[in-house]
Amino acid sequence: MKKIKRIAVFTSGGDAPGMNAAIRSSVRTATSNGLSVMGVRFGYQGMIDDDFIEMHHHSVSNILQRGGTILKSARSKEFRSAEGRKKAVENLKKHDIDAIVAIGGDGTFRGASELYEEYGIPVVGVPGTIDNDLYGTDETIGYDTALNTAMEAIDKIRDTADAHDRLFLVEVMGREAGFIALETGIATGAELILLPEAVKKLDYIRDTLKEVFKVQRRSSLVVVAEGDQTGGALNLAEKLKDDFGKYEMRVSVLGHLQRGGSPTSHDRVLASRLGSAAVEALLNGHTSVMAGVVSHKNTLTPMHKTWSEKKNINFELLELAKVIR
Repeated sequence: MKKIKRIAVFTSGGDAPGMNAAIRSSVRTATSNGLSVMGVRFGYQGMIDDDFIEMHHHSVSNILQRGGTILKSARSKEFRSAEGRKKAVENLKKHDIDAIVAIGGDGTFRGASELYEEYGIPVVGVPGTIDNDLYGTDETIGYDTALNTAMEAIDKIRDTADAHDRLFLVEVMGREAGFIALETGIATGAELILLPEAVKKLDYIRDTLKEVFKVQRRSSLVVVAEGDQTGGALNLAEKLKDDFGKYEMRVSVLGHLQRGGSPTSHDRVLASRLGSAAVEALLNGHTSVMAGVVSHKNTLTPMHKTWSEKKNINFELLELAKVIR
């Protein structure tokens, strides 16, 4: 691999709180090592559209605390084609890019892997997704902030549920993974937590809620991951409406609220750590890997494993939730 002199940094897919901290860390680690840096705006689409900007040490000042991403993000259908990737690579060569730091989730990493496999461009990924579903790191950037955002919102919902004898069904993000639902459910004292990884039949859900109300509870809270087999909180409410007529049933879908906001200190530190680790990995000759943290130690995982290997929820926590509900 030729000596790296200039890298590109970009964010892609769904935004996650802490992405700016990862950008900042990547840029400053690169410039501290004598590299020049280009930022790519709007992810792979920006790569195709030649939307590149020079970045320096001062370019990333005062962004650590900001949500979203200063480089913007997008999903690109065009990049999925060989012609689109060819355009992207032509622009990378035009700007003398030697290597790439890709910040995002599995879709971002699949695209980065194709750039390496098809054109030999060194790439290292930084896991930025609130879903926490990437294999090879204990936590992803944005996950902790999303947990705290969801918890604060559900705490407020719990207050009104208690005041009005209501059954609240709260849907949180997680199309294919229940990490957010599991931990926010425990943190907010949910009576029932529904996850894609632990399918519950409708009869079980009904019986559990009836048992809850039998022990003189005036309200109940169900946290539902959007990817749960019930079809989400709205569909579940429709299926349960005839069983709990005594209680007002309300549905709250937190949606993109969970993506926004200033990142927590945990996410800022994690992002700073991983952004720097990605640049160091490139300088040390690594490619097509993701920088992660496992058991408090920096790790590098082959990029293809981040989506091909299954990252499991902590089933001990799921059992705990049943015991203490």
